[in-house]
Amino acid sequence: MTARFPTLSFAAVRASLIAREEIALLDVREEDPFAQAHPLWAANLPLSRIELDAWRRIPRRDTLIAVYGAHDGSDLAPLAASRLAALGYTRVHLLEGGLDGWRSAGGELFRDVNVPSKAFGELVEHERHTPSLSAEEVKALIDARADVVVLDARRFDEYRTMSIPTATSVPGAELVLRVRELAPDPATQVIVNCAGRTRSIIGTQSLVNAGIPNPVAALRNGTIGWKLAGQLLDHGASREAPAPGAAHRAIAERSAHDVARRAGVRWLAFEALSTLEAPGRSVYRFDVRTPQAYEAGHLPGFASAPGGQLVQETDHQVPVRGARIVLADDDGVRAPMTASWLAQMGWEVYVLEPQPEAARSVRGSAAAPHPEPPPAAEISPTELAQARRAAPDGLAVIDLTTGVNHAKRHIPGAWFAIRAQLAQALDTIPPARRYVLTCGSSLLARFAAADLRALLDARRSDAEVLVLAGGNAAWFAAGLPEQIGWQRVATPATDRYRRPYEGTDAAPEAMQAYLDWEFGLVAQLAADGTHGFRVL
Repeated sequence: MTARFPTLSFAAVRASLIAREEIALLDVREEDPFAQAHPLWAANLPLSRIELDAWRRIPRRDTLIAVYGAHDGSDLAPLAASRLAALGYTRVHLLEGGLDGWRSAGGELFRDVNVPSKAFGELVEHERHTPSLSAEEVKALIDARADVVVLDARRFDEYRTMSIPTATSVPGAELVLRVRELAPDPATQVIVNCAGRTRSIIGTQSLVNAGIPNPVAALRNGTIGWKLAGQLLDHGASREAPAPGAAHRAIAERSAHDVARRAGVRWLAFEALSTLEAPGRSVYRFDVRTPQAYEAGHLPGFASAPGGQLVQETDHQVPVRGARIVLADDDGVRAPMTASWLAQMGWEVYVLEPQPEAARSVRGSAAAPHPEPPPAAEISPTELAQARRAAPDGLAVIDLTTGVNHAKRHIPGAWFAIRAQLAQALDTIPPARRYVLTCGSSLLARFAAADLRALLDARRSDAEVLVLAGGNAAWFAAGLPEQIGWQRVATPATDRYRRPYEGTDAAPEAMQAYLDWEFGLVAQLAADGTHGFRVL
């Protein structure tokens, strides 16, 4: 039984968004249904992962929260609200009428993921007429061995998957810092690309805003446009930009500071950080350097969010609209340039004043905070392997890892299932005497064990519920057999939305539909009216 929660109306949520008051509008469905339709400022926090992600993504426990979500006719929001309340959140509400209520009240609904950032990118191009060149024009320059450099503004792993021939990986926040090393001659044509449009536009406009003397243009429609033009992409490229020289870095720093100040960014001393954490105010602290630099040493309390991706995925990194954001780097370029974009997107953003190297005393990646999982009975990988051989018919292994990871490899015979849909999974999985839950590390499985126990009790089953100690990682580390692909699917793999611009096998129709959708975002922003964007 879940507790009753107060509701927030469409009008109340919209008023908070327009007033820039702090609010988290949470869609607790899985990512794929979320991507099909959601309000502009909704953040996806799946019910399956609330205990794992909520404390990191919503740092202040008295944040105003509005929750909605449905799956196959059953509303997930009340259970999600109960879990949030159990985590200590004190102002949890249900969105009145849910997603249907938002639609009925005249609220605009958006498709895809990272929509605020993508819509903002389209608005930037619309208002600034960001220069661009077609795939055919760029290919002609490359084929003619013209004085041109192509800079790929995506993450390095995306660049490795597929890239424009001759392109160098320069993730978005690195562009202003490193471009002069790659194009020292002001006559060199600079091309910026991503998979689709947003990071190409923002990257190109960053260089324009920073005043580099070179001609700059976005590759129109990115790798999608390249593929739709029938041109071949490279795979496995590894070119990375060199570190900036002192002279180029000084020029970049002056330019970045000028752009940030024009955008309304403020600088903050480290000792003044605590003054931002006033009652009723959430503060997100991000180190916008590369992940490698972050892990080599970062400031206490700062999370890793490379600047280009932070601008691209602001709804994921900062789900509390109206929150404050503090950015740090070690060069005076990446944080101001990133901050300039966030400020234009309506965020109250600060850049931390330069800190000595010794202050970056924390090493490695930051662990996400989460509550202690409830106690659960365990089975070791060796014991599970023995049980599978001895009595396979009385045993069901349920894998709660992501669909992508399950397809890559899993325990032979394991059923894929989504935690929030375990009830539906039990309708597909044959009844067993022992159920073993697993995931990547066993953490999610431990939280899910109580869910499964309650479901089995409701079905009057006294079957044993166990958690695989160490999860799939421990199974693979033990050298035990593994399986790839999709053999046993207890629930559809809706935990991830397949982007039309990722991978190498997207259908041309899907890629073109994605571009058409992006072209319509400026009109949707105007119809929605809550964005608060201001383009320099």
